[in-house]
Amino acid sequence: MDEPLLPPSLAQELSEIGPVDILVGIPSFNNARTIGHVVRAVQAGFAKYFPDQRTLLLNSDGGSTDATQEVVRTTSLADFGTVLAAHPIHGVHRIVTPYHGVPGKGSALRTVFAAAKAVTASACAVVDADLRSITPEWLDLLISPVLRQGFDFVAPLYRRHKYDGTITNSIVYPLTRALYGKRVRQPIGGDFGFSGTLASNFLEHNAWHSDVARFGIDIWMTTTAITSGSRVCQSFLGAKIHDVKDPGVDLSAMLTQVVSSVFTLMENHEPLWRSVRDSEAVPLFGFEHTVGLEPIRVDVGRMLGVFRSGARDLSAIWERILAPETFASVQGLTRAGDDRFRFPADLWVQVIYDFAVAHHKPAMNRDHLLRSLTPLYLGRTASFINETADADAEQVEDVIEGTCQEFESLKAYLVERWNGLQGGES
Repeated sequence: MDEPLLPPSLAQELSEIGPVDILVGIPSFNNARTIGHVVRAVQAGFAKYFPDQRTLLLNSDGGSTDATQEVVRTTSLADFGTVLAAHPIHGVHRIVTPYHGVPGKGSALRTVFAAAKAVTASACAVVDADLRSITPEWLDLLISPVLRQGFDFVAPLYRRHKYDGTITNSIVYPLTRALYGKRVRQPIGGDFGFSGTLASNFLEHNAWHSDVARFGIDIWMTTTAITSGSRVCQSFLGAKIHDVKDPGVDLSAMLTQVVSSVFTLMENHEPLWRSVRDSEAVPLFGFEHTVGLEPIRVDVGRMLGVFRSGARDLSAIWERILAPETFASVQGLTRAGDDRFRFPADLWVQVIYDFAVAHHKPAMNRDHLLRSLTPLYLGRTASFINETADADAEQVEDVIEGTCQEFESLKAYLVERWNGLQGGES
């Protein structure tokens, strides 16, 4: 017997509230330090941009042991006059509830989707609980394209430091774009808008007891929206300020999790991406502008040390995964000095496509397969840092665009390898 999507107490509370126009979900776990700011921004966004709508703020919490839930219950916007010309007609309904299921953001959002269906919300959004840069305008930019323009899914577009989001920039964005033909710049951004109809559609998928529920929900939402034929757009939200790390430190687990999700989705949607030949832009809302960004420290020497160690210690594994010419080219990179090190974009694309094929036809443990990608990723990231050391934001985007075009132009290589027609079984 399937477990209910909503615990009885939450279902009862939602029934008492009745239909709402807009629902915003905030998944959380031990975010007492930052979630108060997020709650105030959501309240102000409701009041300023949707004063005539019935609204619900739902905190889907993973069992926080700090004061997260209490902060959500007690936080209020002290002075509506600072953001409003007139007071809103409806108050903001607010619910704090634990989510059930596999621990992770996916289970938290499943509760949000089920709540949206229960209250027949027309438009929804989810925002992360640790945001320091969220403003009331984010609510307008995530909700209005759905509520007033008829879009089903709104992806975020942030201005980020050139060395923040390196997994997105080097793998997730260019690969997703090449596979499915939509230029959604930050497909794992974390803050999304979506229609109530799409929320119900999300619930129909059988992904909630898989790794998606733990760490793949963002890319799953974006990919599901695109592949289902939903109307997709993106909104410029400005800076995303959050706790960031040197991209060479402590990213192995995240890389493995994200790439595993992307590769699994590739298998699920193979008939669709095989037929996609190029990509197209999606509509953009919001005014793009330059913003101040927090600096990120990088250690190219450490990254290249890990890459060279991988080339020495993992060569037997890489040789099983990579096409012979790709393997030889990768091994040849180890001879360059740190400052002159370059990992060409076309070679990087072949590496990612070879790993995708090996994941599809596993000749080894998939976890070992994906963990062996980390040194290669760090080598490519070090190359990107060297290449863009003196580049401004626009020039960095040009470099990323070049990588995306390589992913698209080499897609025939992926299909050929996927079919097993080149290089034999991996």
